[in-house]
Amino acid sequence: MLLFRWLLILLMLAAGACFALFAITGQPRFKRYGLLILKWTLVSAFGFFAVLTLERLR
Repeated sequence: MLLFRWLLILLMLAAGACFALFAITGQPRFKRYGLLILKWTLVSAFGFFAVLTLERLR
């Protein structure tokens, strides 16, 4: 549980760093990387919380 939280935080920071690099350099690859990291971070977070919700229902 704690490992997953730290992983989510680190991935969100990585996405933020990619967006900051895009803002500084203007290179579209950093925006693409940031959106890709953000998308999969949110997908995994929703999956994690769905599992937690299902466990509570039992």
